[in-house]
Amino acid sequence: MFTVRDGALQVLLVKRPSDDAEPCPGRWALPGGFVDVKRDASLGDCALRKLHEKTGVVTPYLEQLGSWGGATRDPRGWSTTHCFYALVPSQAMALHKGANAADVDWFEVDAAQRKRLAFDHGELLASAVARLRSKVEYTSLPAFLLEEPFTLPALQQTYEIVLGRPVDKSAFRKRMLDGEFMEEAGQVPGILGRPAMGYRLRDRARPALFPRTFNAPG
Repeated sequence: MFTVRDGALQVLLVKRPSDDAEPCPGRWALPGGFVDVKRDASLGDCALRKLHEKTGVVTPYLEQLGSWGGATRDPRGWSTTHCFYALVPSQAMALHKGANAADVDWFEVDAAQRKRLAFDHGELLASAVARLRSKVEYTSLPAFLLEEPFTLPALQQTYEIVLGRPVDKSAFRKRMLDGEFMEEAGQVPGILGRPAMGYRLRDRARPALFPRTFNAPG
């Protein structure tokens, strides 16, 4: 689960119980859990359910990242994990811990990657960050990190935070407006308090795709 808070890309972690009977006691981990074949019609349904049970969060965007499996990744025995990543505006949530989580909190991605996370969750997190930053180069994904309506400067700032570098203002504005994935939502307060045009997504089911990455000329 990713969001943008305090000018940084952050990831949600849960703290495992300190009980020595539990694997990786007291370590921070990515939220997760087991499939319930009676309740989960799909892997996506399971991911959404476990995320809400452990954190209280409902995400507007969820995408499958990949699968990991092996005999040594969990001390309890052979296991397989189907990993998803989610995006959510920071203003739209009130975290609560639950379902076998001792604590839940946000961490800047760089700090989280330096932690000794439970199991092989450091590898999963690194893959998720790489996938997100790669897709941001050619999609409208950062818009899912913003409350609607949002302004173009706020959207550009979110892109720059996720990518970790600035993007050209005029080229960015042209790309966003030419993409036709947003619609005007009237005047709203801008980043500096001055009125600015607000926008909403036309389709919240999937991100828009751009013909070129931000690395390409023009």
